[in-house]
Amino acid sequence: MALFVNPGAMDTAGGKEKTLLSWSSGKDSAWSLRVLREMGEFEVAALLTTVNETYERVAMHAVRLELLEAQADAAGLSLWKVPIPYPCSNERYEEAMQAAVERAKSEGIAAMAFGDLFLEDIRAYREARLRNTGVRPIFPIWARRTRELAREMIAGGLRARITCVDPKQLDASFTGREFDAAFLADLPLGVDPCGERGEFHTFAYDGPMFRRPIPIRSGEIVTRDGFVFADLMIK
Repeated sequence: MALFVNPGAMDTAGGKEKTLLSWSSGKDSAWSLRVLREMGEFEVAALLTTVNETYERVAMHAVRLELLEAQADAAGLSLWKVPIPYPCSNERYEEAMQAAVERAKSEGIAAMAFGDLFLEDIRAYREARLRNTGVRPIFPIWARRTRELAREMIAGGLRARITCVDPKQLDASFTGREFDAAFLADLPLGVDPCGERGEFHTFAYDGPMFRRPIPIRSGEIVTRDGFVFADLMIK
């Protein structure tokens, strides 16, 4: 896809392309950060997260803002919080994201990275929304075999906790568990090991993308809007 690239979007110190990383607070976003840094051609300038204004939590993952902010601090990056109402229409969501893209352009950011793995419709949607904006989409972990990727994350030192489960796809008992080898071994057939179809969502609290671990403790488990959530707090 040929898109205009702002000439001010190259990091003057290393000739790297300034990049905004879509950050859900979960393992795929965290691993994407590691991969982008290892690739050497991108300079991750900030993390971008949609935040539920009503509950003051990360949208869908339901992670508290203090934990989100602790992640950004541990990653050594600034955090762009995009507030959205609850419930949020697709039109309102797209308006909020368009404002973020305009800000990115004004700050010399030329690319936006996403931790998507294999859902073609999601990728096509992101590409369509960024087409002709001057900010190009990149997908650093796209098409990786998810079972191998999950094992690679764990072996590479990523630590994450299951914060949300869709009980229509995965038993609620998995909520609050550690994302580890035992978790992968217990997953039923048909459930993606990375939860790419929305079976589960995670909060990454330690790993090579962070300068230090984020101390967490478990709170209550609640059911809301058809999903099961495990609350996490700073220890």
